[in-house]
Amino acid sequence: MSASPEQTSRPLRPPRKNPVLRTRQPTLPPGNRSRVALGLTAAAAEGRFELQQCASCHAVQYPPREACHVCLSDELPWTLQSGAATLLSETTLHHSNDLFFRERLPWRLGLAQLDSGPAVMVHLLDTVAAAPTRITVDVRLDRAGQAVLIASPEKESIDMQDDKILQAMGCDPKFRKVLVTDGKTEVGQAMVHALIAAGADIVWVGHAEPWKKLPGLSELAALPQVTLVPLDLTNAKSVTELAGEIAGKVDIVVNNAELHRSFGIAARKGVDVARAEMEINYFGLLRLAQDFGPALKGRAADGQNSAVAWVNLLSIYALSNYPPHGTFSASKAAALSLAQCLRAEMRPAGIRVINLFPGPIDDDWNQLMPPPKVTPQALAAAMVKALKDGVEDVYPGDVAAEWRARFRDNPKVLERELAAGGS
Repeated sequence: MSASPEQTSRPLRPPRKNPVLRTRQPTLPPGNRSRVALGLTAAAAEGRFELQQCASCHAVQYPPREACHVCLSDELPWTLQSGAATLLSETTLHHSNDLFFRERLPWRLGLAQLDSGPAVMVHLLDTVAAAPTRITVDVRLDRAGQAVLIASPEKESIDMQDDKILQAMGCDPKFRKVLVTDGKTEVGQAMVHALIAAGADIVWVGHAEPWKKLPGLSELAALPQVTLVPLDLTNAKSVTELAGEIAGKVDIVVNNAELHRSFGIAARKGVDVARAEMEINYFGLLRLAQDFGPALKGRAADGQNSAVAWVNLLSIYALSNYPPHGTFSASKAAALSLAQCLRAEMRPAGIRVINLFPGPIDDDWNQLMPPPKVTPQALAAAMVKALKDGVEDVYPGDVAAEWRARFRDNPKVLERELAAGGS
């Protein structure tokens, strides 16, 4: 029986790195942007395509400027764009003095007219037909962490995610080797299953207490892609020993290990629980970053086999303290600050640091929290999508999306509402 077009179009597994050939050094595309242009990058980091739209004459403009190109107004809020456009012309780059593009030639570029008005330069996927044609323009973060415009066909195809342009900007887990730091939780197990479904080659799954027969671990261990490894983020020796064994092979680190306890300050005497939360949620991330971070940076230029991403499971409580979970919120706020430092240190190597900010998760520690709650499976699906799209910050679930919007609108109002018992 002959294979279907979908089956024959899937790419072959990338070849192993040839140690005899020249080793490609980490390079980044040009990263200089004006301060106002960082608004485009800020939206792209959360998966949105936004352009400036004048509040006075409603003109949409690109590139970003300090004043409206039509009426010179300085009131230019960023507004969501549909991306509908027409490709006017195109060219293929066969030579470049830029080190990043020189390693990846040929490279398609085009001039597109957005339906909202501006003409923009775009990177063209191979599946885009010759100009003139209708296209969809979207924004992605490149390896330097800056926003660039990508043009794809109006109708998505199965081959799109395998385009070399998207591969250069995304962190698709297909054929990758992944470390998930905690496999004992429902969230960790859902993440492992989602990564395998997305095509991950090997998934190392950490477990801090191997003597415990925890639900789901034996099922994970039976999967051919999974290898259980001892990993206790509270123990520096445990982290260092595992890094010595596998850090040079890992392409994606998923740090989902956390300790979550309820109550705030006055309801619990002493600092033991708060210290335990910090020991895993903050210091655990620090230990992991110190031992695995340099190895990921060192493998950032291994072609299709390169290290690409680091994922942190944080919480929407990191943005503004939720008093019923006060010390947990504080530990996640500390982890967020550390993750921002990690992102800054990883960016020169092109490693994407992705932070997940879920609302209440449907798990043991949120049993008394009324719906809506995000399921472990939905959180895992959001993580895989973030890896494929190459975004930096993800807010899975209705509660997280609402809190994020309220935080952006007025952080002080959100703080007061949460202190008064709002959720």
